[in-house]
Amino acid sequence: MHKDINQLFECLWNNYLDVTPSAAKVHQLLASSEQGTDIINDHVAFRTFNLPNVGLDKLAAHFLALGYEEKGEYHFEAKKLYAKHFEHPDDTQPKVFISELLVEKCSPALQALVHKMVANVDAAATTADDFLYSGSHWQVSHSDYQALLEESEYAAWMAAYGYRANHFTVSVNHLNNFETLTAVNQALKDAGFILNTAGGEIKGSAEVCLEQSSTMADKAQVQFSDGSFAIPSCFYEFALRYPMANGKLYTGFVAASADKIFESTNAKS
Repeated sequence: MHKDINQLFECLWNNYLDVTPSAAKVHQLLASSEQGTDIINDHVAFRTFNLPNVGLDKLAAHFLALGYEEKGEYHFEAKKLYAKHFEHPDDTQPKVFISELLVEKCSPALQALVHKMVANVDAAATTADDFLYSGSHWQVSHSDYQALLEESEYAAWMAAYGYRANHFTVSVNHLNNFETLTAVNQALKDAGFILNTAGGEIKGSAEVCLEQSSTMADKAQVQFSDGSFAIPSCFYEFALRYPMANGKLYTGFVAASADKIFESTNAKS
């Protein structure tokens, strides 16, 4: 496991840029300086399956070892997901959101395919420095991917991309050139970005102390066992946090909003 938190996030970021080139353009658009120093990362999200050798806890261990602490848990009944978020005592470090698919709640066909995929993950791989950006440890066909897509977009994305950051998130609170999420969204649309409109362009509100929006995922070529296909990869999220009654900025997540953010990787037919 990584000993250096900044090095880990740098590796995750570079791995994310490989399949999300638009993220670099977002930086140019939103940053007020050449260095992009006002682009502060609010949180990074990861996906996995709730199977013993690759469950949420296996991913979380990499962050707990760096001083992160478990904070909140979330349930997404319709998508059959469970998630937790983690925070570092140094609040300039990104929060971490890890979700897992409740495999046993899915169809026998999906379960069989996921078990087969996950059987390829070596136990030593999950504690290796690079596990969180190691990609897929299995080979699936494009037809398997499409079959998973029919039932769970989340499972299909995991089958194609495996272990990597599913999205990074710009902290709108730290931007110098933008005061509101509406202004950020307008700048993105003016520059030609397509936003996720599931549940509205802005998910959440000042009342729940969190507003979120996101781009729709880029497309990247994925090498399946039966050929190379361009499919949705990762996306960029934007978060504006509001103070709670005690005056402190809200640091959690809102399940109803996160539920819609998951749809940023939907493979639109």
